[in-house]
Amino acid sequence: MITINMFSQAESVKGQGVGSAYIELIKMLKKHFNHLFQININQYTPSDISHYHTVNPQYYLSTFLKGRRGKTVGYVHFLPETLEGSLKLNKVSRKIAEKYVLAFYRRMDQLVVVNPVFGKELEKYNFPAEKITYIPNFVSKEQFFPINTAEKVAFRQQTGIAEEAFVVMGAGQIQKRKGVDDFFQLAYDNPDIQFIWVGGFSFGRMTDGYEKYTKVYNNPPANLKFTGIVDRDEMNKYYNIADVFLLPSYNELFPMSILEAFSCGTPVMVRDLELYRAIIDGYYLNAKDRSEMESILRDLKANPQLLEPYQAKSLAASDYYSEENVAQMWREFYEGLLE
Repeated sequence: MITINMFSQAESVKGQGVGSAYIELIKMLKKHFNHLFQININQYTPSDISHYHTVNPQYYLSTFLKGRRGKTVGYVHFLPETLEGSLKLNKVSRKIAEKYVLAFYRRMDQLVVVNPVFGKELEKYNFPAEKITYIPNFVSKEQFFPINTAEKVAFRQQTGIAEEAFVVMGAGQIQKRKGVDDFFQLAYDNPDIQFIWVGGFSFGRMTDGYEKYTKVYNNPPANLKFTGIVDRDEMNKYYNIADVFLLPSYNELFPMSILEAFSCGTPVMVRDLELYRAIIDGYYLNAKDRSEMESILRDLKANPQLLEPYQAKSLAASDYYSEENVAQMWREFYEGLLE
């Protein structure tokens, strides 16, 4: 049996995709490979493989005990440039953070990226291609799934959303990088559409744009609802009552929220980014800017039948990034490390 020590503090900050990806991976490994892998969480005991999900300083120091760590794996959930628009850091602090992140990754024997585009970005930082492996994110269909019409009606009533309302949902941390400025402006410009943002300020005042966004959060227009950070069970219901899931981010890796929406059969719209073309091309609605987002939303509201093919595309994408397919990738990866 292969011993894998998982190192992560992702669950200490609620409402971030890193935590969701970590939870899904641990559940999947224990479900499918309990007979092959001994999974330990945040234990510094000797192991065959040490898998680092977050870049905490104590984890960095632990990599110098190479004999106890076995093969080291770094999960690349962000790159230096993704810090821009996420956290409010001055130039000196940002430079230090960027150098530290890269130094942490250089301590690893292997890096796992959730998007092939970011593998190419790592190569620009002089990481050798043979040190980088692409394994996509996934979500469990036991956690995210379509619910029936009666359940949707009941949840709309529970949350004070009109049964006939056209609902556009966004999710994630409220920060500049997520494109929330466009999401909020769309709400102001389209009072006949119900907008919902599921998520909050996971990093509090450190969030880039915190003062600006809290003003909207505390005094939103009538058609913009903020839920704050919610449990994953409730997230499933929000995806299901949405007519469209809109993620207007400027910079992402492989957002868990997109996979969660896919799994619920909810049509997905994103900003036109190269990284999406590399992983989910053909499964989503594409908009280059806020004006195009608005045009598409108005068209869908006026012609609801246009949503149907994208509901089917979402479910098809969910099947492609299924737990079973991705589980096999992880098994081959871990076993391959020790060959």
